[in-house]
Amino acid sequence: MVKAVVGANWGDEGKGKITDMLGESADIIIRFQGGANAGHTIINDYGKFALHTLPSGVFYSHTTSIIGNGVALDIPRLFGEIQSIVEKGVPMPKILVSDRAQIVMSYHKNFDAYEEERLGGKSFGSTKSGIAPFYSDKYAKIGFQVSELFDDELLKEKTVRVAEQKNVLLEHLYHKPLIDPADLYKELKEYKEMIEPYVCDVSLFLYNALKEGKEILLEGQLGSLKDPDHGIYPMVTSSSTLAGYGAIGAGIPPYEIKQVITVCKAYSSAVGAGAFVSEIFGEEADELRRRGGDGGEFGATTGRPRRMGWFDCVASRYGCRLQGTTDVAFTVLDVLGYLDEIPVCVGYEIDGKVTKDFPTTHLLEKAKPVLETLPGWKCDIRGIKKYEDLPENCRNYIEFIEKEIGYPITMISNGPGRKDIIYRNK
Repeated sequence: MVKAVVGANWGDEGKGKITDMLGESADIIIRFQGGANAGHTIINDYGKFALHTLPSGVFYSHTTSIIGNGVALDIPRLFGEIQSIVEKGVPMPKILVSDRAQIVMSYHKNFDAYEEERLGGKSFGSTKSGIAPFYSDKYAKIGFQVSELFDDELLKEKTVRVAEQKNVLLEHLYHKPLIDPADLYKELKEYKEMIEPYVCDVSLFLYNALKEGKEILLEGQLGSLKDPDHGIYPMVTSSSTLAGYGAIGAGIPPYEIKQVITVCKAYSSAVGAGAFVSEIFGEEADELRRRGGDGGEFGATTGRPRRMGWFDCVASRYGCRLQGTTDVAFTVLDVLGYLDEIPVCVGYEIDGKVTKDFPTTHLLEKAKPVLETLPGWKCDIRGIKKYEDLPENCRNYIEFIEKEIGYPITMISNGPGRKDIIYRNK
């Protein structure tokens, strides 16, 4: 059986914790898209970790962790990450990397930084991890696939061709140092050495695993609103963040995905630029940011303070619909225990009309939140294991949001640890 864990909103929903938790019963965990541009924060018996490339199941000895073909593979980052968890006492995980995955090159990161610099105040708020230039090259068919590392003649020819093309931009658009094909070839040879022990025909491996009835978990990065087709374009990422892409980015049939667990935060947060209707500012935002997450709401990759807002039913309903949600995992609910009243965004007012449907970007930028205020529960809910033991106002908040979004909330996270979870049968 295949389950997907994906985000409903802008990312930062707490998917890492949910994947780590579900990993206990999984045989295989796969990252199917994105790169090292967003992180998953995980707290377990080994300590606190911010993973960027490794799947969140690497802390279990019984799981195989896979980097799928849809991932932007930053080989030095992957290696650094493996070393960092092993140094903290985590047993060496079983890792496989798809021979069809493509490689983030050093020049991708340079181009990312150069373009943000060139755009100045009109930049996309990139993490400068090379993701947009990487995916541009993949679809322009000038990327380097892992399998190509094993064809020396091809590498020698291709490095010259790629350097030639990139150097036009470096010289005339960015006015930066040019690429030497010999340096590029050397970089690729180093990558081959690092990645060789892990390379595998992943889609064949998964085909056999499915025949054997193995439990497979797909781990998404970011959330629905960062999808390049269905998100807040152009302030999106460069790979599809939807569960449907999991079939492509891992190499499995779409009909094998039986459960889509969409992660929603009990309030909203976002890193990077773009429309964010329920956003709050000033002291109200600072307080929520300080109390939020574990140690505050700051990006796992950038350390940037996240933008904060109240729960957005319009965006979350849309995000869940696009994911094909079967279950909602509702996270960081414990954070809201300090509030007397909790506003919830239930609609958008655009040009004097109220809508509950999520619009395209040019309309989204005009939208004002329509808020409904619910009473808070004013106590600490960490440690509670049963849904019925939650305070009444807390249950009312969950049930109000469930009714608004129209998808069943079956898991509630009420603390940062692996075991801080309440299962709710629907």
